[in-house]
Amino acid sequence: MTLDVAWAQRWARESAAAIAAARDELVELDRQIGDGDHGENLNRGFQAVVAKVDAADQHPELVSDVLRTVATTLMSSVGGASGPLYGTAFLRAAKVSGLATLDAHAVVALLEGALEGITARGKAAPGEKTMVDAWGPAVDAAVDAADAGASPVEVLQAAARAASVGASQTSSLVATKGRASYLGERSIGHEDPGAASSALILQAAVDAAVGTASESTPDSTTGRPADVPVTGDEA
Repeated sequence: MTLDVAWAQRWARESAAAIAAARDELVELDRQIGDGDHGENLNRGFQAVVAKVDAADQHPELVSDVLRTVATTLMSSVGGASGPLYGTAFLRAAKVSGLATLDAHAVVALLEGALEGITARGKAAPGEKTMVDAWGPAVDAAVDAADAGASPVEVLQAAARAASVGASQTSSLVATKGRASYLGERSIGHEDPGAASSALILQAAVDAAVGTASESTPDSTTGRPADVPVTGDEA
């Protein structure tokens, strides 16, 4: 499977589907240590992303074109801290993915860019019970996989696995950043919702690459799934 523009579009759609499916779980995680709106806000943002990707007048030529659309849409449609954090992550990822296809080291660069964006925007460090605790291990695993000669998809798979483990391990951490930090040690035992959604989004990148049961083959002209109707303007 080639990681190209069509993959980036599928990543956006798979992310939206994954966040929608996990909406209630993310709401509950955020209710336990935050203000309870993470699942709802992120679901609204990614539904807006899908609408924007599907409504694009021109077929994007580069992976960065798609990621920039994701970034700007999340920034404008997701409230709270999540919009700026995810928006900056995808924007930094776009800056280093101005390519038609990604090789293994380009995947690493994309993930590193996203982590740099989150770190720069949120001023967070590893171990503070934030999104960084999912993206950091993901980048480390991706670097190791690429250096070992893994394929681009295998690099993504290694990153997604590490992000999932990292997100789960935030349950044992004391929150020292954001609203959850008000709880101090009472935040122990609760998974960070941002780390949880980060793991879902990285798994969506894998699903976009290897295919899922619900995925259909994209049209070669529009880049959209074959079951998405063509509008009158395109026909």
